[in-house]
Amino acid sequence: MKLVLDILQGTGLACAAGLRPFLPTLAAGAFASANLGVDFDHTAFSFLESPVFLVAVAIAMVVTFLLRGRLDTPAGAAALSGIGIGLGALLFAATLDDHYAVWWPGLIGGLLFAAVAGAAARALFTRTRARLDDEAAAALPIYAEGVAVVLAALSILIPPVSILAVGFFVWLLVGGRRREGEKYAGLRILR
Repeated sequence: MKLVLDILQGTGLACAAGLRPFLPTLAAGAFASANLGVDFDHTAFSFLESPVFLVAVAIAMVVTFLLRGRLDTPAGAAALSGIGIGLGALLFAATLDDHYAVWWPGLIGGLLFAAVAGAAARALFTRTRARLDDEAAAALPIYAEGVAVVLAALSILIPPVSILAVGFFVWLLVGGRRREGEKYAGLRILR
């Protein structure tokens, strides 16, 4: 049962990092430093709760926030997504390494879940941004950060929440792709 909870915890952390990489990583590091729900001490991933790493992540988050306008490009979104996928893989593997000697499946699972969450979030925010005015669109990354940090905290404290998060991200991804195919279907009737 403990293995299932650890897998769910890692899944939720990877999804949160895939959504937005920095605040979930800081939250996981803070929880691990306090030994609350997760502890990376005496693992290969103990650096995830070290103050130096957490300060570096905080600086990267501030720089990303300051360069927000440049990250709205496809290349910027891809870079942020890549960081999220990498951190998601590390967080999942660290969660497994906390209690088990075999942690490498966490890298694979973390890559997968972070990639799904990132793709679903990018598709949703792209569709939503197109419908909003500039002020409202500028607030989308703040909402994403809030959702990501809440998901990370809930995944640590209540790991089964991750099942809902994965289901939601898959639903967003599948629903968004289906809507893209239907987008111009009604226009053919007008001819």
